[in-house]
Amino acid sequence: MNHQPPRANRLAGETSPYLLQHAHNPVDWYPWGEEALARARAENKPIFLSIGYAACHWCHVMERESFEDPTLAAFLNDHFIAIKVDREERPDLDDIHMQAVQMLTGHGGWPMSVFLTPRGLPFFGGTYFPPQDRHGMPGFGRVLEQVARVWRERPESVEHSSEQIAQLIAHEQEPGEERAPDSGLVMRAARGLVSRLDRTWGGFGGAPKFPPSMSLSLLLRHHAETGDAEALEAVTLTLRRMARGGLCDQLGGGFHRYSVDDQWLVPHFEKMLYDNALLAPVYLDGWLATGEGEFRAVAFATLDYVLREMTHPDGGFYSSQDADSEGAEGKYYIWRPGEVEALLGREDAGLFCAYYGITSDGNWQEGGGASILNVRHEPAAFAQERGMTEEQLEARLASLRPRLLAARAERVPPLTDDKVIVSWNGLMISALARGTQAGGGEHYALAARRGADFIQRAMRDGEGDLLHVWRAGRAQIRAFLEDYANLALGLIDLYETTFDGELLERAAGLVQRMLELFEDPRTGGFFTTDGRDPTLSARVKDTYDGATPAGNSSAVHALLRLGLLLDRADWRAAADRTMAKLHESLAGQPAAHHHMLGAAAFALAPPLEVAIVGKPSDPATRALIETVWRRYLPARVLAAGSEAETTAIALLRGKRMNGDRPTATVCRQYTCREPVTSIEALAAQLEG
Repeated sequence: MNHQPPRANRLAGETSPYLLQHAHNPVDWYPWGEEALARARAENKPIFLSIGYAACHWCHVMERESFEDPTLAAFLNDHFIAIKVDREERPDLDDIHMQAVQMLTGHGGWPMSVFLTPRGLPFFGGTYFPPQDRHGMPGFGRVLEQVARVWRERPESVEHSSEQIAQLIAHEQEPGEERAPDSGLVMRAARGLVSRLDRTWGGFGGAPKFPPSMSLSLLLRHHAETGDAEALEAVTLTLRRMARGGLCDQLGGGFHRYSVDDQWLVPHFEKMLYDNALLAPVYLDGWLATGEGEFRAVAFATLDYVLREMTHPDGGFYSSQDADSEGAEGKYYIWRPGEVEALLGREDAGLFCAYYGITSDGNWQEGGGASILNVRHEPAAFAQERGMTEEQLEARLASLRPRLLAARAERVPPLTDDKVIVSWNGLMISALARGTQAGGGEHYALAARRGADFIQRAMRDGEGDLLHVWRAGRAQIRAFLEDYANLALGLIDLYETTFDGELLERAAGLVQRMLELFEDPRTGGFFTTDGRDPTLSARVKDTYDGATPAGNSSAVHALLRLGLLLDRADWRAAADRTMAKLHESLAGQPAAHHHMLGAAAFALAPPLEVAIVGKPSDPATRALIETVWRRYLPARVLAAGSEAETTAIALLRGKRMNGDRPTATVCRQYTCREPVTSIEALAAQLEG
């Protein structure tokens, strides 16, 4: 029998791997755009909007169960206009409709399933729907039938409800009481975090547990300013437990999306670029604050994973890796004792399995009784029990891990979503730059520079503005606030690593354009979009820090840091205005604003300004620079350059070398200390 492949739908012309996964569904999918919206208006049909992403496990499940079902697809095609959106390509659409779903249901997530009027306003929604009623959830077929009937019988009521939801979303954008942030905001947020600490396993609250990068960063800042020992304990416990659990890929480095249990053991196995880009700097900060070498090693393993598996040959960084391989979640990552013994031999396998918790019973029943690698003991105690030092144990394990990693690479790998997204690349550029600062080698900074240059070269439109996403040689979609802000921050961190003044010029151009495109002159803060897309039902502001920093909080960080480096009081004032406009939300919902509160802590510190005059390539200059790099100074900016470069960067102006010796000047609160030439004197000023 001749089996013809399913007919391709309109998604076949897209570049997003997520959209292409649905290109042969029997659903008559449209990508988001005027063509689909115009057809909905012309035929007076409601819109079914499905939003997800390539690494989303339950997105795959809903596709297999419902979108590939000919009967469900036929009903959907007859009664709705079906639109599929990759949330990573269109965070603006995701933000608007997630707000609507949360208002309607009290929760959100992906896949997101939203029903819109022909005018594009949401009126009903949810997340995953099974094909038939199951476990208290309505079946997708029943949902489609009920929504179609309500629209057919009561369209005026539906339109009225959609307008009310639109008004509520618009109201969310209105600022509350305007007031400058104070140290009490940060203090209360830090105390709230510590009060919710899981004192056995780390993290805040119960399962599922997501890696709380921005929360840990805020606690470290708070500890640095106040000496709060409980805050530091919360950070170190959480970093240690996450690093030793199944959340962390013990063989290949990097972190999975979240843990389904409260012990960080069983992850949801997808890997996201943004998680790893946010976690690596927090582990480096944890090392700077405590001296725990384990934290730095975890950060380097995370960066190495990204360079090995998530980097385009031309320099950009990929978006994600799937949770599934061969149709099963986590199959790529799990092990059985016999597999390990076949690779390592009995003696080495015994040590390896004992250390990483690989047993004949397994620790994950959904994986058929196989084991997720994790470390449930103190390495020092484990080594002592076996008559080794901790260093000897790690050396032996380090010789064994590559052999299993090489064998794992022969398995069918999870899908890699090879989109390059500017905002997430900005986060990764920062992380890699920080890796070089922490002593990980120049190759991290070189990779960061290649990533930055890739964006500069391949992800601009004809007017020089950023484009949000690139794949397969094609850049598209006007960039969002988070793209400009996170890339600017990445360039600032890369400048503070390489001291190439061109990087600051690029960052300054991005910040200036960010203000022109996104700042709200009427009520303050920044819009997510530039307002040029007529298909959007609202222009919203991204203010809540979630899995990634909110665009507004990244914008404030960039304005504060670049304002100090380039002496732009107007940019610092723009940051202050945004924080003041959000004061009511910062005070009332601190858990939703940990990155913005980190910016407030930076502004309140006050910041430490360090200017070093001397050739950055000179070993004596480098020694002064490394003295700054190797201390946890969360509220500092750093500039360095030869005397010939001191007029180009505001922080260096008026600074000179002491004779022929590289010289450092430390300033704080508009007061500068005596310039120094020795690392001992500089260290004393920094620590003072």
